[in-house]
Amino acid sequence: MRAFVTGAGGFLGKHLVRLLLQEGYEVTTYSRGNYPELQQSGVKTERGDIRDKERVTQASKGAEIVFHVAAKAGIWGPWKEYYGINTIGTENVLHACKKNGIPKLVYTSSPSVTFDGAKQTFIDETVPYSSRWLCNYPRSKALAEEKVLLANDSRNFLTCALRPHLIWGPGDQHLVPRLLDRARQGKLFQVGSGKNLIDITYVENGAFAHLQVARALTSDAKVCGNAYFLSQGEPVNCWHWISGLLALVDLPPVKKKISYPLARVVGASMEVAYTLLRKKDEPKMTRFLAAQLAFDHYFDISKAKDDFGYTPKISTEQGMKRLQEYLLSEGKG
Repeated sequence: MRAFVTGAGGFLGKHLVRLLLQEGYEVTTYSRGNYPELQQSGVKTERGDIRDKERVTQASKGAEIVFHVAAKAGIWGPWKEYYGINTIGTENVLHACKKNGIPKLVYTSSPSVTFDGAKQTFIDETVPYSSRWLCNYPRSKALAEEKVLLANDSRNFLTCALRPHLIWGPGDQHLVPRLLDRARQGKLFQVGSGKNLIDITYVENGAFAHLQVARALTSDAKVCGNAYFLSQGEPVNCWHWISGLLALVDLPPVKKKISYPLARVVGASMEVAYTLLRKKDEPKMTRFLAAQLAFDHYFDISKAKDDFGYTPKISTEQGMKRLQEYLLSEGKG
């Protein structure tokens, strides 16, 4: 099977490429940057912007399945950029698939496409897209996911979407380093009561789910045209887990606290200030972040289990041990 992977230089993308190679796939990657480790692994690397329709179409020729992982993540930034990369970029991938006769597409989405700022307790895929967006990332991803699922054609073009929540593990360059950095600076605050439960996804589990759903993506299969929440299968207390991450490198648990109403006011004020000052860096707090840190958000993954056999291979405890080994080996302890 010849696979085309966008965003292969990213955290999830690299793990997915490694698993694809282990399974015997012939892999072509598409990324904006240069990643020598990908070239050394034996894949064919193509460089380009996901917003370049002709480049995406040319680079994906000959593929039999596309894993569209590339995205602009984050909680702050101009709509034009998020829409261009996440929504228009996905339209370009869909165009390339149809132009090149590629029969299958697995899209990496996000649970945030359903998030409206309120708590989410064991929700399933029947929950509709949000109608109240607190930042541009989930809005742009929802538009993209909807296009992917509507493009499914049981005879000629099979699509599905995966929604892994809060991906973490060795090699993460965003979530874990940011938490450790803020803790070391004394700028990490517990938002809310500290009792909220959240879902998390170890990176290898998220990558393996892409392989599983790809195998299940056959004509008239249940997965065609559907989206799936992914996680470890059991929510964790958000602040206990964060303190557990800090303990991996001998940092003390989070002790500073701020109420959710105050965090929301601070976030809204910072959003206004950053907009007026046209600042491009990410605010320390936003309304979206305040709600994510204070409220429950965990999901029912029984649909993924039933439709394509998803089961987390790496437990949270195993993942934490692997993460600690990685952090210490990288001198980040």
